[in-house]
Amino acid sequence: MDLLNTLVDKGLRRELPTREEALAVLATSDDELLDVVAAAGKVRRQWFGRRVKLNYLVNLKSGLCPEDCSYCSQRLGSKAEILKYTWLKPEEASQAAAAGVAGGAKRVCLVASGRGPTDRDVDRVGKTIEAIKEQNEGIEVCACLGLLSDGQAERLKDSGADAYNHNLNTSEATYGQITKTHTYADRVDTVQKAHAAGLSACSGLIAGMGESDEDLVDVVYALRELDSDSVPVNFLIPFEGTPLAKEWNLTPQRALRILAMVRFVCPDVEVRIAGGREVHLRTMQPLALHVANSIFLGDYLTSEGQAGQADLDMIADAGFEVEGAGTTTLPAHRSEVAAATGGCGSQGSGASVCGSSASADEAGCGSACGGCSGHSGHEASVATATAAADGPVPAQAEAGEVRSGLVAVRRRGAGTDLAPNA
Repeated sequence: MDLLNTLVDKGLRRELPTREEALAVLATSDDELLDVVAAAGKVRRQWFGRRVKLNYLVNLKSGLCPEDCSYCSQRLGSKAEILKYTWLKPEEASQAAAAGVAGGAKRVCLVASGRGPTDRDVDRVGKTIEAIKEQNEGIEVCACLGLLSDGQAERLKDSGADAYNHNLNTSEATYGQITKTHTYADRVDTVQKAHAAGLSACSGLIAGMGESDEDLVDVVYALRELDSDSVPVNFLIPFEGTPLAKEWNLTPQRALRILAMVRFVCPDVEVRIAGGREVHLRTMQPLALHVANSIFLGDYLTSEGQAGQADLDMIADAGFEVEGAGTTTLPAHRSEVAAATGGCGSQGSGASVCGSSASADEAGCGSACGGCSGHSGHEASVATATAAADGPVPAQAEAGEVRSGLVAVRRRGAGTDLAPNA
């Protein structure tokens, strides 16, 4: 296809595709899907080889958020039966982070639900960052705490944070349909504050909320303009108890096309497959590694991911390798810029960026680091959902059908007495 050849050439030169070209990727047919993945794979390998960066989420404070983000299980008025707990102590968070590091994660993402941190919260997170770095030499830490006030990004940087995550989630034109308690401009402002403080900016999107192709292209172009080092791509999990509970709009093929479009528009940044990959990509997750170069290991914030060992086996079986702590994630031209500003791209341990995430899985309402997904099932649903993820799943649900059995609420790890899934 002339389109794909053009996109590969532009990706290798870091040249921005036209909007028409980006839209054309989303409009390709299933017959063309492998060609699209192969083309995006050429761009991915040019800048990241066959490395896969592992990120690990620690939910510092779960639930009870005052924001009204429609996709989020921690939102104001959510009836999702998720874990709810107040701030973990620094030593508890450090212990939780150690499980991910032991599984191969080189970045720990610290997430807290809420509109944004108080100055006391920033101090608390700073102590947690210090505890994690003291126990895990060379680890990167990303904070995801919601909307930042003046000076807070600088304080997090001084405490040892390498990156800050705050997702744009959807286009500016449709943002007001998703959230009423804060604005798209608020989110942009927080990403800019993090960038200005020398933190590596991590910002991504949520696909599957009923948005148009134009909305998807708009938000990805905005992320490129913000110069995010990392772009987490979340796929909405429509959890019971949230306003988007019946929005099942994605197929594995659609999810792959979205990832490819993001790679073509943002060729040299860390593209992370974030919340919802197990539910929407399902058995095509290994194929997505040819497009994205980063994933979360194990569980998300309020939802259960596939077993950490299954993630590692998938990476190896697909012919990829886990990125080591001594490898810089970002290409030299990006990591050198980050070094000049003191951002995390300058670190030999990995110039990447936060794992954000969150789709309907998203961090705290004001934040966004990896899957705050909730589900109104109970503990017994964990086994059911795991079996569903491993077994045959219909390619598409009937109109209006709620497929809540595909996801299980997280009942282990941080904030519980059970060992984490890493």
